[in-house]
Amino acid sequence: MKYSFYLLLFLSISINALAQQQSDSSVTSIDGIINELLEEISIEKGEKMDTAAVRNLFHPAAQFTVADSIKAESVSLDDFLTLLKDPYYEEGYLEKEIHKVVDEYNGIAQVFQTFYGKDSKGVDDKGVNSYQLTYYKGRWWIVSLLWTMESKGKPIPAKYGGIK
Repeated sequence: MKYSFYLLLFLSISINALAQQQSDSSVTSIDGIINELLEEISIEKGEKMDTAAVRNLFHPAAQFTVADSIKAESVSLDDFLTLLKDPYYEEGYLEKEIHKVVDEYNGIAQVFQTFYGKDSKGVDDKGVNSYQLTYYKGRWWIVSLLWTMESKGKPIPAKYGGIK
């Protein structure tokens, strides 16, 4: 009995360390953390989003804003994670990178990422994500995510991978 307890304890610690190690590798580079976010929010129908894994990518005080030329709406990290549990996402959602422009200096970075998204109803669209990141404690953190969707009369510029 005592042996079984220690074996289970050892296996539990080993699995947790391995999981932490795997997630740590995705946050040590800008490409890694951005790619990990897209992987986490893209899910097949019936899957549950791992909001704990998503939370690990963001600074605790992160802000999320969707905007266009008419309005802007912002939410906190907790509110964003609640939105990701919405049935809209559980029916399936895909987001893939088309193009990325990265500017980095002294532990801060700005990333403009053009993306393609497709929802559970088959509606597909393109947009631009603007990430602000900071590097400390040996890893990158997403501090802010601002995004907008491509609209008629406002195509994505060539410098962001849009029309040339």
